[in-house]
Amino acid sequence: MKDLVAGIKYDAAKVIEQAVGPSKEFCMGYMNPGAPNGQGYISTMKLSVGTVDVKDLDVVTENIVSYDRCEKNDAYIGQINMLTVSSFCGQNGAVWGYDLAVHEDIATGKEKPMYMQEQPDGKPAIPVYNARPLLEASERLFGREGQRRFPPMPGAHVICANKDVTARGPVWVWSAIGIAILKNRSDGSCLFIEDANTYGDDRTTEAEIIGFLEGSLRKVTNSIVLCGQDQSVEYDRIYVGYKYTFVEPNQVGCALTCAPYIYLAQNAIPEGMKAADLKGMPIDEWEKKLGLEHLAMIE
Repeated sequence: MKDLVAGIKYDAAKVIEQAVGPSKEFCMGYMNPGAPNGQGYISTMKLSVGTVDVKDLDVVTENIVSYDRCEKNDAYIGQINMLTVSSFCGQNGAVWGYDLAVHEDIATGKEKPMYMQEQPDGKPAIPVYNARPLLEASERLFGREGQRRFPPMPGAHVICANKDVTARGPVWVWSAIGIAILKNRSDGSCLFIEDANTYGDDRTTEAEIIGFLEGSLRKVTNSIVLCGQDQSVEYDRIYVGYKYTFVEPNQVGCALTCAPYIYLAQNAIPEGMKAADLKGMPIDEWEKKLGLEHLAMIE
């Protein structure tokens, strides 16, 4: 494998320059037609949960509404046609919040590892960080329902690495996501892992679901290490996170984890700048250059 990729040098600036879509106002799904130079794409990250009362709905429609609420909650990707693909951000991809429009916690080194993920064969452990900065960065790109910025165009076909779970209460629903960043981006692809499921019932406390999910994060990062071993690549760091909600007995709940692959809206590039100039730019500077209204982060 390494012989096949020998001589390919990853260049985030070149990727970003080639990841601007045909729309001024909206981001578009990668591989949608009309991108002027669409060889590159931007990876974003989203975790959401949503519930709906089952009154006046049947099994199919209650599932539809709960899923749509996940799409519109947090980072807004409502009204899209979501297409499922696999889970890699490779030679022609860049990560929003990490490679460009870099979240403050990452840009300033404020982030601290939550734990160290051990590796087989005596290799150094990998630091594991909270994915919150990358999830926040996606919110600050797309905006939220009621305060939209550059969401995917309504009706666009958007390819996403994704998983979801839908269940009737009483139960907890949860979703988790992880991304592993390569030590050498020229060696292959960064890896996304998505997970979603149910847990417990109305006797399960919030402390219990949190304890369960903290353990699930270890399973996510352990799976990342195994995938890296299979592909003969080394990861520099991992970001992981989860969301959960309790679904009442008269409700249906959905938990969604996804990584939309997109082209940037043309208006997301500040006036007088090239898309490549976003490489390494702090996200607060990006917001200031665009004159974006403050978007308070929701814990």
